[in-house]
Amino acid sequence: MLASAACGPLAGGGASGDGNGAPPKPAAAGTALAAVDALPVKGRAPRTGYEREKFGRAWVDVDRNGCGTRDDILRRDLSGVRFADGRCKVASGTLDDDPYTGGAVAYVRGRSKVDIDHVVALSDAWQKGAQKWAPDTRVRFANDPLNLLAVDSAANRRKSDGDAATWLPPNKAYRCAYVARQAAVKKKYGVWVTAGERDAMKRVLATCPEQRLP
Repeated sequence: MLASAACGPLAGGGASGDGNGAPPKPAAAGTALAAVDALPVKGRAPRTGYEREKFGRAWVDVDRNGCGTRDDILRRDLSGVRFADGRCKVASGTLDDDPYTGGAVAYVRGRSKVDIDHVVALSDAWQKGAQKWAPDTRVRFANDPLNLLAVDSAANRRKSDGDAATWLPPNKAYRCAYVARQAAVKKKYGVWVTAGERDAMKRVLATCPEQRLP
């Protein structure tokens, strides 16, 4: 899991320029700010036709390593992992530093308080371009490790399918890394942003202008 970047306020107000009327400097190449600036901006399309199944069966083995995507992410993000079958099926572990709350969350298969979150929600992507994708592209998107995090289930339910304009992690120390990950996913798949979403992302990233894409 990516370590979160420090997010401290910029001297002099950040993106407002140098205080003498000069325009703000363009975002440095490779930063999350530059990625957000390059994202297409459009209105949100209707949610009509959205179904989870449009993104394929949940947690398929897209990388053909013999394990489903959910277990791949649990193995990546948890510590102290124990397996139910010796290799794939994660039976237990601990999310030591939940990115959304900052707390520790125990995982026990079948009664877990850990969810695997789509950082860019499937419904959000559907309304911002994914409804026109080929089915195999939607399956890749739904199972892409770049777009997946093990997180506290209660925080994930509160997020629902919100974008950066409607929900940010309560753990403020993770917000820069969270928005950078959303920007990376949207850049990779050509998902657009609304004007309000873009502005919300830039407000977060103005506090950490050197934040890189994951």
